[in-house]
Amino acid sequence: MLKITNAEFITSAAGKAQFVESEKPVIAVCGKSNVGKSSFINMLANRKKLAKVSKEPGRTRLINYFDFGRFILADLPGYGFARVSREEKLKWSRLLDDFFAQKDKLKHVFSLADIRHDPTADDMQMVEYLYYHLVPFTVIATKADKLSRAAQNKGKLNIAACYKCGADNIIATSSQTRQGYEEVLTAIEKIISVGEDDA
Repeated sequence: MLKITNAEFITSAAGKAQFVESEKPVIAVCGKSNVGKSSFINMLANRKKLAKVSKEPGRTRLINYFDFGRFILADLPGYGFARVSREEKLKWSRLLDDFFAQKDKLKHVFSLADIRHDPTADDMQMVEYLYYHLVPFTVIATKADKLSRAAQNKGKLNIAACYKCGADNIIATSSQTRQGYEEVLTAIEKIISVGEDDA
């Protein structure tokens, strides 16, 4: 199984001129504000403060790049935060459009959703965007520790129905209990091995 031993922050990008160019496969993490993106990244990295966790939603306004050894992880700005100006939202939208325009360099996307709730309209729009641009993705259902196993299964089925994907394309995770950690690593191993085999 993939082992992540030394994940490091690379840089933040406010525009395409600052996007990281790398031979390594790029995996992006997206999700609405406060869904637990930073906590998920820190769990993957086995570090508590690699990605800054904020209790205030809408904190990540740049694309933050991290070197995870065999792959680059790109943390995309959280979407769906109400207390942001229209101009700021347009800026985020342009940034994401530019990022996804480089889809030949993008290997996979982890789309985060809160397992306790129905996906929001913004969540649905993001997943429809991934479908439209033919970007392969896996759904990460966060905050699984807040639910029983039976309720987790129900939550996964609910998200699968909303996203029109299979429940086996959804991994329930918890940064608190590290549930789903090995499952995510197995998924990443499969994702990056395809490119390595072709190289």
